[in-house]
Amino acid sequence: MTQAADKIVLPPPFPDHTQLPEEDGTFVKNFQEHPQSIILTDSLGPLLQQLHPDGQYAIGQDCGIYWRETEPPEKGAESPDWFYVPNVPAMLDGQYRRSYVLWREFMAPLIALEFASGDGSEERDKTPLSYTDGKTTKPGKFWVYERIMRIPYYGIYEVKTGRLEVYNLVNGFYQLLTPNEQGRYRILPIDIELGLWQGSYQNQTMLWLRWWDNEGNLLLTGAERAALAEQALASTEQALATETQARRDAIPKLLAMGLSVPQIAEALGLSVEEVEQFLRSQ
Repeated sequence: MTQAADKIVLPPPFPDHTQLPEEDGTFVKNFQEHPQSIILTDSLGPLLQQLHPDGQYAIGQDCGIYWRETEPPEKGAESPDWFYVPNVPAMLDGQYRRSYVLWREFMAPLIALEFASGDGSEERDKTPLSYTDGKTTKPGKFWVYERIMRIPYYGIYEVKTGRLEVYNLVNGFYQLLTPNEQGRYRILPIDIELGLWQGSYQNQTMLWLRWWDNEGNLLLTGAERAALAEQALASTEQALATETQARRDAIPKLLAMGLSVPQIAEALGLSVEEVEQFLRSQ
């Protein structure tokens, strides 16, 4: 006589990004956050294309990073205002990312940034995850980024005061970095600096978080690069027009010296037809 084996019930698999909420119903805090994220992403684009010619990187802007399973699910996520993850695909199975799920990726962001609309206390909250009398204490962002996600660089920008702090993960704990003489912070793995720039962007003039290269050059947005190229083209055209006019002004002087039209053309780098046309116009 044989005894039936007990049925083994397996737990459900960890959900992926398509099975988790992509928003928690809260508002973006202010009108500054969206353009601030855009200026960081836009200006960093050309460098990331050089670093990742295969396109293996992802940038999140106020997107959820899931780090534990909870009920409801969104309580197990943190949403940095901006973060960059190297060496992961931008899309998963042909679908855009609804969120970033650590238990599926196993790759932490290299840097996360928070734009604090208040005094930064929420962004500096080191409250650990704990369970007391059946109740779970919500952990602070700082603690989650440091102890669980282990994000190498964490920046907190207090928008109202213009205060910027950048932390680096050293031996499992965040260390506050000291800015360089220009007040900027070096992000070593991608060899750039993060700092504050006073200027106008999308109809708002204020201090913005911006990137600089290792030689101190501001990384430009697409609009800034286009404007610079247009200015360079205009300068080149102006220089050519000035040079052409100078050559034409020299024609009468060379003619008075007794040079023939072919000789003048050769001396000024013009065609005979151009010299003759100028003389006819006088």
